[in-house]
Amino acid sequence: MAEWLGDLTAGQWFEADGEPFEVIGIDAQAELVLVQHYDGTLEDYDFETWMALAARPCAPPEDYSGALDIERDDYGERDGIGAGRPAHWDNPLDLLRDD
Repeated sequence: MAEWLGDLTAGQWFEADGEPFEVIGIDAQAELVLVQHYDGTLEDYDFETWMALAARPCAPPEDYSGALDIERDDYGERDGIGAGRPAHWDNPLDLLRDD
């Protein structure tokens, strides 16, 4: 087994060509590195391609909405507070609407 493989674990973030992605698994038997790109796309690289990719470790993105494929308007947040909803979360029943 390659020495570099021992340092690679699921949950690590890398960047190649300016695009961040997370390692979600390593299949040593099939010689594959499984990744999920920021936009949610899944991909696998054989060990040879992984080495040629020359991915660099990076910090995880602060905003995970790219992988969720939703826009801020889809989940009702505007300026950090839900539209027409209370700014606090003391009582979950306050979030129900009487429409």
